Amino acid sequence: MAFKKILVIGGSGFIGTRLVELLGSSTDYRVMVPTRRYERAKHLLVSPVVTVVQANIHDDAALARLVAEADVVINLVGILQSRPARGGAAYGPDFERQHVLLPRRIVAACVQQGVKRYLHMSALCADAKGPSMYLRSKAAGEQEALSAPSLDVAIFRPSVVFGEGDNFLNMFAGLNRMFPVIPLGSPDARFQPVYVGDVAQAFVNALALPRLGGKVFELGGPKQYTLRELVRLSGWYSGHPRPIVGLPDALGWLQAFALEHLPGKLMSRDNVASMQVDNVLHAPLAAELRLTPKSVEEVVPGYLCPRSPQQQFDLFRSTARR
Repeated sequence: MAFKKILVIGGSGFIGTRLVELLGSSTDYRVMVPTRRYERAKHLLVSPVVTVVQANIHDDAALARLVAEADVVINLVGILQSRPARGGAAYGPDFERQHVLLPRRIVAACVQQGVKRYLHMSALCADAKGPSMYLRSKAAGEQEALSAPSLDVAIFRPSVVFGEGDNFLNMFAGLNRMFPVIPLGSPDARFQPVYVGDVAQAFVNALALPRLGGKVFELGGPKQYTLRELVRLSGWYSGHPRPIVGLPDALGWLQAFALEHLPGKLMSRDNVASMQVDNVLHAPLAAELRLTPKSVEEVVPGYLCPRSPQQQFDLFRSTARR
């Protein structure tokens, strides 16, 4: 079956923007992106095959109308933080709404409208018994995605995603610019960062597979790093290398508690809890996705590296440890 009409829920976000750009570069597809605020998705309207629709995806009637226009639905919606869980719940209400209830409603709309294929974004290390609300809610969302036998589903589990405009390495680069020393909780937590373009390409390549069959695709880059190494790289590439002081667990939790109460909420205790599990692939990338992932070193200098020749020379010297 050829999947021509694609509904991308969460298409105006960091990963969604890259995916819609890829899909929009081909005349084989017609792409629809719902958004609550049209202005936030206007940047997607560079391709004649992309349509932006102002709609509330949490309204069942509106969601049904959107799904009725599609051959396949892609759900990229995800958040990193939530209000605390109440009454013994496994995760907070914001995680429940976005990671659990929304997939449930998308699956119901697909069944109702006769859509046969659903691609669902989860997270590496999603686990119903995971150490964080985030990981537990992502696991619950996977169960919702797989709940309809008539729906051909694939689950995508990326490690932390990097690329121009990311909220991860850019955040640490900003901290390196602002502070002379970086106190860092969970410095030995391990990640296998994956480039946003590779994540988007994985979704595009999966569309061409004859059957998904509930497969879970883990997505990661070619190298593993500790958090300390990633923060150090962000400092080097931004031209502001700083000493990094690893914090013991108790101080790391205290740091996260303080940060989650500041404007911007850079970090939360739940984020720290997620880092208790190494965020790395459990098996090689699936061959059928036909990916050769890019490394941090290949991509990140292009968007963090300072522009002036002197800064670039200083950066070269610092990274070469001369």
